[in-house]
Amino acid sequence: MFSTARECPLNRGFARIIILLAVLLCIAFSPIYAEILIPMDISQTNHLKAYGIAFYGLKEQLVGKWLLNYRGGSFLFPDSDAMAALCNIRGVRFERVSSAQVGAILSEIQEANMESVTLEKEPKIAVYIPPSTLPWDDAVTLALEYAEIDYDRLWDDEVLEGKLNDYDWLHLHHEDFTGQFGKFYGSYRNTSWYQNDVRVNEAMAAKHGYAKVWQLKHAVADKIRDFVLSGGFMFAMCAATDTFDIALAAKGIDIVDSAIDGDGIDPQYKKKLDFSRTFAFENFSVRPNPFEYEFSDIDASDYSRLRGAEADYFQLFDFSAKYDPVPTMLTQCHTNVIDGFLGQTTSFFKDKVKKSVIILAEVPGQNEVKYIHGNIGKGTFTFYGGHDPEDYQQKVGDPETILELYKTSPGYRLILNNVLFPAAEKKQLKT
Repeated sequence: MFSTARECPLNRGFARIIILLAVLLCIAFSPIYAEILIPMDISQTNHLKAYGIAFYGLKEQLVGKWLLNYRGGSFLFPDSDAMAALCNIRGVRFERVSSAQVGAILSEIQEANMESVTLEKEPKIAVYIPPSTLPWDDAVTLALEYAEIDYDRLWDDEVLEGKLNDYDWLHLHHEDFTGQFGKFYGSYRNTSWYQNDVRVNEAMAAKHGYAKVWQLKHAVADKIRDFVLSGGFMFAMCAATDTFDIALAAKGIDIVDSAIDGDGIDPQYKKKLDFSRTFAFENFSVRPNPFEYEFSDIDASDYSRLRGAEADYFQLFDFSAKYDPVPTMLTQCHTNVIDGFLGQTTSFFKDKVKKSVIILAEVPGQNEVKYIHGNIGKGTFTFYGGHDPEDYQQKVGDPETILELYKTSPGYRLILNNVLFPAAEKKQLKT
């Protein structure tokens, strides 16, 4: 008979030690990721949805960092499998980085014109927009929906009822706060959409006890002004920029022609304009002619000079990230030269802009600024000229822009910079 040999206990113990050492070596040499970096330079596959990823992180109570001037204004968040999966789903490029890599990035930022700004809280977003669907799109609403950022729609009822106090950031849809229905009277007064717009606004004015639509809009503009003075962040594009300031300067003054509201203009309106109440503009002249597609001499639109988006470019200014973090945040982009785009208010004549306002972008060689920012009371405002950054000459009735075709749009990035801006740690929001 042959007996079966037994395994030596010493051999078993040695084998266990070898296996344990192998496991420890694997752990030691495997990368331990600490954070997720979302680059925003030209390597990014979807700049616009990247902002939505940042909002997702804040919604999940992850404290992030906005790395100003680092690779186009990149985002850094604690490592999260859920965030990584969402990046993959939405087509957003990201990199998992180790603690050592994060340290190297922050050291680079410390030595250059860069800054790390803490993103601590998801801001509550509202868009002031009429409930009825208009025959043209709103670039900010498109950007929010494409980036998958939550927002609420408000209009005159909510503003007059004081509901702006529930929000951190407000965008003004392309509203005409002068009560002249967008100055579309000359070309579109016989169309059904224009006539419906008049009926809806007149009904709203009557509901709130105003005899004229312009009186309602002046009251709404005043409520929005109070929102900003008390600490709100306001963003506006196209005609909402200059008509808002015109309404503030002309508070209680009739500057609406009889063809629109049935009675005459105050003959003393020029002397009564109060520029101390405005946010951005001063010393402007109002243009009340209902057949003229212009509100004032603030706007630098020149529809006779249709040179195309590339020829009508504008240029972002460079700022010191460490000393001017707010304008630096608002101008984060993967390029500093951006194709132009028109609007009812395309850009602003520089000599109409108040000296206290920060110019973020200008049209080189022209007396035109495209993008401005300022502080009012405890809050801020940003005005961005033009209608749609990816539609050079958008017209009434044109189809909406499909942002999936423009997912790296620098012009749309400026919009989303503003949406994310209120998420920054308050003590860092100093200009």
